[in-house]
Amino acid sequence: MRVTGLVRRLGPLGASAIGLSSMIGAGVFYVWAPAAERAGSWLLVALLIAGTIALLNALVMAQLSLENPVSGGAYRFGQKYVSPRVGFLAGSLFLIGKTCSAGAIALVAARYIAPDHAPAVAAGLVALFAALNITGIRTTAAVSLVAVVLVVGVLVTALVVSAPGPRAGMDWVDANGWGVLQAAGLMFFAFAGYARMATLGDEVKNPRRVLPAVIIGTLLAVLVLYGLIGWVLSNTLGVSALASSTAPVADLASPELAPYVIAAAALASLGSLAAILAGLSRTSMAMAQSGDLPAKLGFVWRTTSSPVVAEATMGVAAIVLVLVVDPLWLVGASSGAVLSYYAIAHWSATKQPPTERVLPSWLPWLGLVGCALLVVALPWQSVLTTAVAIGGVLGVWSLRDRGRQKLG
Repeated sequence: MRVTGLVRRLGPLGASAIGLSSMIGAGVFYVWAPAAERAGSWLLVALLIAGTIALLNALVMAQLSLENPVSGGAYRFGQKYVSPRVGFLAGSLFLIGKTCSAGAIALVAARYIAPDHAPAVAAGLVALFAALNITGIRTTAAVSLVAVVLVVGVLVTALVVSAPGPRAGMDWVDANGWGVLQAAGLMFFAFAGYARMATLGDEVKNPRRVLPAVIIGTLLAVLVLYGLIGWVLSNTLGVSALASSTAPVADLASPELAPYVIAAAALASLGSLAAILAGLSRTSMAMAQSGDLPAKLGFVWRTTSSPVVAEATMGVAAIVLVLVVDPLWLVGASSGAVLSYYAIAHWSATKQPPTERVLPSWLPWLGLVGCALLVVALPWQSVLTTAVAIGGVLGVWSLRDRGRQKLG
């Protein structure tokens, strides 16, 4: 069954719920400590850099989505505007990066729920939410909406209660520019959910109108929330304590509120996990239906309009990761792959004809440079992983291309 056979079900509210739950997830409860360790007192500058790159990405993804309201995101954009090879690279980087994200998020949630059995619990959570997504995208949107409302409520409560009375005051911890960029690259992990709407294009009502508004609107809302959280954390805990904290937002809260913050962290992680698995399955489905992945991954279950084989396959891949890899490594690998994916989206936008553009022609070039800069500024392990992934994907394409030429 082709992708055009999917039922368009999501309106602005459902699409926004998935986008918000994708961003307000494990990242907001996890990345502050490693980012503060690298950026020191320049933490909010790192947040601003990450948010600016995310905004550039969102604007370009919105422009591309206006003319291409289909599942697949930058995979489709690269394929159409640059070349099939580049499209294949974008889709593969998305699958690699978001599979790492799913693993990291599941592990973060499991560490809150059952810290002594985190890998096993994380594997169970991935299996549960993959099965949930198979029941249909409406179920995913409903779960995401409930999760994001509860989580934002707890976060705002923690901010309001904590902001008036700093416990530690602002302490100054110096850092160099490279450390700030590295922190921005890691903090990007907390933003990378807005453009997931572009991967669900075939399941959104009126996608030309809904997608751009949802992508940009949800990002701006989250950027404001993150800015408030970063400011309160820096001034309440102090930068030094924040850098060494294992649960910054929980440490921010009063003893009475802390259990609710921990529960919100677990819930946020689960909401974003459901949305990430949905985006993963639909990108792999789109690639399968274009012949870039095995055809069976493109099978859609008519009862729920869900890519059941793709959902199960990506779930298994995420389960393997949570059983063998540390979450911090997964965060770095995810940021490197996903930033590279967005770099391809910017490249694609530079190739759009003038009649399709609503943004200045220089903006995609600025976003491309910004994404590339954050990738190379990541910890060397993440840079190496990203380079190996890109080389491996291009190697697979070359081998397959040679095989096709021989058959031809």
